Amino acid sequence: MLNRRRFAAGLALLASAGAARAQTWPERPIRILAGYPAGGGIDLVARLFGEQMKQAFGQTVIVENRPGASAMIAANAVAKAPPDGLTLLMAASGEVAINHHLYGSRMTYDPARELAAVALIGIVPCVVVVAVTTPVTNGPELIAYARANKGKLSFSSSGIGNPQQLAGELMNHMAGTDVLHVPYRGAAPAVTDVATGAVTMSFTSLAAALPLMQGGKLRAVAVTSRERMPQLPDVAPLTEAVPELNGYELLNWFGLFSPAGTPEPVVTRLNDLVNASLREKKIAETLDVQGIVPRPMSAPEFQAFVAAEAEKFGAIVKQANIKAEN
Repeated sequence: MLNRRRFAAGLALLASAGAARAQTWPERPIRILAGYPAGGGIDLVARLFGEQMKQAFGQTVIVENRPGASAMIAANAVAKAPPDGLTLLMAASGEVAINHHLYGSRMTYDPARELAAVALIGIVPCVVVVAVTTPVTNGPELIAYARANKGKLSFSSSGIGNPQQLAGELMNHMAGTDVLHVPYRGAAPAVTDVATGAVTMSFTSLAAALPLMQGGKLRAVAVTSRERMPQLPDVAPLTEAVPELNGYELLNWFGLFSPAGTPEPVVTRLNDLVNASLREKKIAETLDVQGIVPRPMSAPEFQAFVAAEAEKFGAIVKQANIKAEN
């Protein structure tokens, strides 16, 4: 009984110390690493929420862009950083839930063991776009067109193994279509070649497609979320296209991570800040332009979400036999 009491007292002391640590944190500047170049969606989100942290915590927040190796340079740096909540990662789904299925032992960090999910910023559904000259205006017509032209059509994405490719491969698997994946180095050329007719369709972000949509070159025919995107209320989800696609969903998403072992009170404080910020009109409007749909979650909910997404991504990678570029 005495040992149990001592153990309980020890846990209480640790909890008290953690709470006290959260009250004084952050005592030094916070760094947010982003595995993508300046100007992109992750960079924008990192700077947007970095400013929120600066205002809320009264501490300097520095955003560091460390692009390269499919964003794994930045993710590895955070995974190996001290778990003090002062080094954070703003990440997309790739570097924390997809890449380990592609690179395996070549990865220098284990996202499931070395990174802690802090807060989901939002989901980034793919928009399925075709050229305005293509005889397709919605999801059912898209699937009918693909089935009637089996083996003759193609879809572009911004690279091998990214959520955009996985979205197309999942459509092929569930609907029985045979649309060839054509990888590009970046979203801009991937959607431009749809407009010119070099490829039939693209699974892409709204931010990448919107200029050509507004210019009358591309038409959005479906989205890959289960719900309609607020930005495209007239475009139905692909899951509604045909019965075989019932339950279809494939998302990219942006989230904040810290090194595993970061004190729970610090993680909770960061999670509370992100979720409160997502309710602010200015923040929501900025995310809206990028095609990001806010989806607040607690840290444990986000951790479970990441695990489920990683399992789903892994099944698609295996089924489609997707191989990493390097």
